[in-house]
Amino acid sequence: MRQRAGAYTYLCMVDAPDGIGHRKAFDPGSNGALMLMAPPVSGSLRGAKMLVTLVDDDEAVRESLPDLVSVFGYAVTVFPSAEAFLASGSLEPTDCLILDLNMPGMGGLGLFRELKRSGRNVPVIFITAHQDEALRERLLKQGAIDCLYKPFSDTALLAALKTALGES
Repeated sequence: MRQRAGAYTYLCMVDAPDGIGHRKAFDPGSNGALMLMAPPVSGSLRGAKMLVTLVDDDEAVRESLPDLVSVFGYAVTVFPSAEAFLASGSLEPTDCLILDLNMPGMGGLGLFRELKRSGRNVPVIFITAHQDEALRERLLKQGAIDCLYKPFSDTALLAALKTALGES
């Protein structure tokens, strides 16, 4: 069901593991950004919500991972490509990036390098379906917080987010 509220168009309600209904909202002026609008989580792991931005070309990941991140108590925005993210103006409010390593066009590694080149020090967690320990080690040496192999556990993701956001 679509509903207009402010600048967002709510696409659907999502049941999360905490039993709280979450709304997925699309901002028509955001180059494809999808934001999970979550009510405050009881017993939240954090006080103020920090913004985690997910960039992944896989629609299934873009549909499911934000629900989990939201349950952890973070606000989430989602982009289907590095180019869409860069064009959106969402870099400034982003506290942590979750980047798919391999995407068409500018992949996660290209975005990571571009951010480093321009002096932007946003914590980055890479996710990938391709296990390559040598690449993982290089990414960590270059400043990535973690590189998680799909499928990864919610515990591994939460630990990486806490590290990225200085909560561990």
